[in-house]
Parts: sequence; C-alpha cells; structure tokens
Amino acid sequence: MLDPKKKSELKDLILSTIEEVKEEIKELKELTKPIAPENAIGRVSRMDAINNKSINEAALRQTEVKLRKLETALEKVGEEFFGLCGACGQEIPVGRLMLMPESVFCVQCAERRR
Repeated sequence: MLDPKKKSELKDLILSTIEEVKEEIKELKELTKPIAPENAIGRVSRMDAINNKSINEAALRQTEVKLRKLETALEKVGEEFFGLCGACGQEIPVGRLMLMPESVFCVQCAERRR
C-alpha cells in the first residue's frame, strides 16, 4: 500500500499533469480547426494540411482519453486500494505510478492486455 506521503506526491503530480494535458488539448483543438477552402494554398499543400489535421485529430482523441484517465486517478488517489493492479491486485510500482499516474495495471498485466 502507498503511504500517505506518496499518495500526496502522486496527487500533486496528477494535478500538474492534468493542467499540462488541458493545455495540450487546447493546442490540438487549434490545430484541428477546419481548413477553409478559400485559403490560397496549393493542392499539395492542402493535402498536407488535411493529413496533418487527421494526425492532430488522432492525437487529440488520445489526449482526451488520457485526461479522463487522469481525472479518474485523481478521484481515486485517496482511496485505500489506489495503486493496486486492477487485474491481479498486486501493488503497482511507485515508479510506474510516477511516470503514468493514470495506470490501473501493473506492468505484467498491462503487457498481457495488449
């Protein structure tokens, strides 16, 4: 089980990561705005812009999923079982939680789920 000090550190980390992710979402939303047909760019440039827009839309979706997972982790960080693997019940290493605070599985179970 995580001690209260580690849980507090993780909560602070989650809060700061949420802010970073929200900024990233804001930037990605700006990059995924529709490309106006009246913009005077060439056909190849327009195709590049459409391709980039698709890539940014995929990144936006992934980032929004990460935000939801972080918000869920923030809600659960105070709970007794926070930091335990959702599959096997073993403790998720603190290092993994510090890198990916939204993790709900230990490394072994996460690899099995791929």
